[in-house]
Amino acid sequence: MIKIVMPTTCPSCGSDLELVNDQLFCRNQSCPAQSSKKVEHFAKTLKIKGLGPKTIEKLNLTSINEVYEFTEDDLVDSLGMALGSKLFEQIQKSKTADLTTLLPAFSIPLIGNSASKKLTSVVTNITELNYDKCVEAGLGPKSCENLIEWLENEYKYEHVFLPFSFQCEEQEQVRSIGKSVCITGKLNDFKNRTLAKDYLESLGFTVTSSVTQKTDYLVDEEGKTSSKSTKAESLGIPITTIKDIIQIEEIKL
Repeated sequence: MIKIVMPTTCPSCGSDLELVNDQLFCRNQSCPAQSSKKVEHFAKTLKIKGLGPKTIEKLNLTSINEVYEFTEDDLVDSLGMALGSKLFEQIQKSKTADLTTLLPAFSIPLIGNSASKKLTSVVTNITELNYDKCVEAGLGPKSCENLIEWLENEYKYEHVFLPFSFQCEEQEQVRSIGKSVCITGKLNDFKNRTLAKDYLESLGFTVTSSVTQKTDYLVDEEGKTSSKSTKAESLGIPITTIKDIIQIEEIKL
C-alpha cells in the first residue's frame, strides 16, 4: 500500500499550508500561483481578449497593476506585432469599466455579480462604500467583512493606482427605492425565486434571504404557513404578491 503524505508547504511559494475542512490553503497573498489566477480572473471578468493563462505566464504578470504598466512596444516585443497591438488595444478598452463590473473582478470572496449590482444600487462611487452601505444593499455579514477588508487593505494600498474612475455608469445604475423584499414559497409568474429576485432588483428593490425588522414586504404567493410568514406576521410586515408590491409602490413598467 502506498502511503500518501500530505504536503505542508505551498509548491509555488513555499509558505505553510493551512488545513480547513480537509482542504489545504496557502494564505500567502503574494503567492505567484494565486496572483496569476487573480490576474486571469480579472482579465476574464473585464473581457480583455488575449490575456489568458499562457499570455499571463509569458508576460510574467503577478499583479493586476502590472497589466496597465505595459506600453504597446513592450507587448509587441514580447508577443509580436499582431498579438501585442491587439492586446494593448483590449487593455486600453478595459479602462472604461464601471464599478459594477470592477468589483467582481478583484476576486473578493463572496463579492460576485449579484453582490456588485446590489452595492451599486446604493452607491455611485467606491468612496461611498462602507459597512452600513453594504448592509443597506442587503449583503450578509461575511460579505460585508470581506469587502471592507479589501477596501482597507488591497484597494487602499494597491488598486487605488489603477486607471479606473471606480464610479457607476449613470445609465447602468439601478434606481433604489429603499424597500426590502423577502420571497418564500412557489411563485405565480416566475419559474423560480432567482428570476423573481432579478426582476425585483431590476426595479430597484433589495431582495434578502430572511425576514428581519428591516423587511418591508414578504412575497408569499403560495399562502402556506412557514417560519418566514410567521415571523412576518409577528413583525407586522405585509405578506403579499409581486404584482401587488408593484401596484403599492406605483412602479411604471
